[in-house]
Amino acid sequence: MTSNHKEIRWGVIGAGDICKVKSAPAMNKIPQSRMVAVMRRDEKKARLYASDHNVPRWYDDADKLLADPEVNAVYIATPPHVHAELTRKAAEAGKPVYVEKPMARSYRECLEMIETCGQAGVPLFVAYYRRMLPNYRKIIELVDDGVIGEVRSVDIRMSKPVDPEADRDPANWRVDPDVAGGGYFYDLASHQLDFLDYLLGPIADASGFASNQAGYYRAEDIVSGSFRFENGVLGTGNWCFTTAASAKTDLTTITGSRGVISYPTFAGYYVDLTTDTQPDNGLAENDPVDNDPAETESRHLRSSNEIQTEKKGENSSNTVRFHFDMPEHIQQPLIETIVKELLEYYDGRQEVRMHNENDPSKRRRSGNDTVTRCPSTGMTAARTNRVMEALVKHS
Repeated sequence: MTSNHKEIRWGVIGAGDICKVKSAPAMNKIPQSRMVAVMRRDEKKARLYASDHNVPRWYDDADKLLADPEVNAVYIATPPHVHAELTRKAAEAGKPVYVEKPMARSYRECLEMIETCGQAGVPLFVAYYRRMLPNYRKIIELVDDGVIGEVRSVDIRMSKPVDPEADRDPANWRVDPDVAGGGYFYDLASHQLDFLDYLLGPIADASGFASNQAGYYRAEDIVSGSFRFENGVLGTGNWCFTTAASAKTDLTTITGSRGVISYPTFAGYYVDLTTDTQPDNGLAENDPVDNDPAETESRHLRSSNEIQTEKKGENSSNTVRFHFDMPEHIQQPLIETIVKELLEYYDGRQEVRMHNENDPSKRRRSGNDTVTRCPSTGMTAARTNRVMEALVKHS
């Protein structure tokens, strides 16, 4: 192992808003990891980002960053339309890739990225960071422990009102299918579908309908569909981005033979567990039951631990709400797994994974168990693109 590989030295391409808080700063807080170079096409913005984050070098050309001998891992934080090209260039330079989600504009581009990295023998990771956040780890624990029995179905509901200024802004690449692959569905539903892939395994079949009802942009603004997991669990989803504000919804529901788990993806950090019998929520027999939302939130802010509050539900069932604090840099838990894996890769102790990603049990550990390998790879992320294409019927 050369001295250059005793730590992971990141080069960041596309150091924009996502990199300011969510991801890149974490690279300097993880042992044996640091940012050594950043790139933006705007020279002034690249220089400013480097200065603000104590990054030694900056570039306004991606090729120059990729040629930097000090960079031994590349984080691609650009819009999706250049993910495939930049991944190819990084792989050809022999540098492992961590790429933002969605992985690419299409399933075909995802497969090209996997093939490119496979031929070059470099790892490929994708920023589906929810796989490592504490609220999602709790969902995994509840399902794996059989708390809701056998999973029967899942349902995703997401409704958002129109933002005329943002939706009609030519600079809003998230609703430009030439850049993003689709609209807000690709940007947001990808997180929801990816986690369900992690929780329940791959989706075998998906079918849906998509339309542009409001005409604010070219991409679809409503998607509705159904899907079937390889393990037999059935799923439905409805995503609409032009509803009334009063209809705003963000809820995923997992229904089992003995209970239900529901949670938001973007509107909060809690998980609701409802069972037919009193769940074991860790509260002592004489502990007070907290039904005051204000007090619940106050406790959430005061504590860094998982908090549980109990309340009576309908039909004589019982509901427990688990609240969670998030890391300052929300991608840090996932990036920590990448750094660990890359250190082993460079030390010759870890082979590049290409063909063993179908079984989630090979990557997933419940609750507080240690995840030793990054759970979000090119193979897993490509499946999410495939499902999204099936739901909107993209060819």
